[in-house]
Amino acid sequence: MTSPTTVQSEPARQAYRLLHVGFTVAPIVAGLDKFFNLLTRWEQYLAPLVTNVIPLSAETIMRAVGVIEIVAGLIVAFKPRIGGYIVGLWLLGIIVNLLIIPDYFDIALRDFGLALGAFALARLARTYSS
Repeated sequence: MTSPTTVQSEPARQAYRLLHVGFTVAPIVAGLDKFFNLLTRWEQYLAPLVTNVIPLSAETIMRAVGVIEIVAGLIVAFKPRIGGYIVGLWLLGIIVNLLIIPDYFDIALRDFGLALGAFALARLARTYSS
């Protein structure tokens, strides 16, 4: 017979698994796409202030961002307790960048929700990651 604790923890375990897979796959796919621009032209989301401060082209910066996102996704895959916080903080950085560009407040709001999900993954990983 299943104990009440086990039954109550199943939805939380399922939520953890969904977040773990999602925050592994999404950063890796987005990071890879920084090299191919199949989903979108990523440079449009880079605030001009960034290219004024960093003496690199927007394309080069976005490729570096892609590498960081791929690494973050891999960290989530293998160390979700740490990776969840890394992805959450990375998303907060993206939000700051997007708030500098007036046309992308809606995407900043979406990324805020994603950041909350990444932080939730990190917290759930304390209980459910092996």
